[in-house]
Amino acid sequence: MAAGPAPEGGGSVAAGERGATVIADRVVAKIAARAAREALHAVPEGGSPPHASVTVHRDIARVRVTLELDYPSDIGAQCGAVRRRVAERVKALAGMDVPEVAVLVERLHSVHSRSAGQGRIR
Repeated sequence: MAAGPAPEGGGSVAAGERGATVIADRVVAKIAARAAREALHAVPEGGSPPHASVTVHRDIARVRVTLELDYPSDIGAQCGAVRRRVAERVKALAGMDVPEVAVLVERLHSVHSRSAGQGRIR
């Protein structure tokens, strides 16, 4: 089987060197949101799962994650775990560097407020 015409300059280009791969921002955002859920292990009862927004420029992703946490808890440790997991997963799955992950805690869910909302059962 004959190969097609050789590229200019007479050399051949390896398959891995041809073309381009583009990953949409919304795909990277889904990876980041999933990674944040993995880092937290659970969504607070009555809470919303983490949400992520991403801006990609070349192979660099800037990520913003919004989440809800149980109260009381170690908020700093949980946010740190989310930052690490998101950066690791985006790098591993999308091949992008993540120089920053901004974490916004939108709401705290207290065990006391959940039980007060349920009222007494007779």
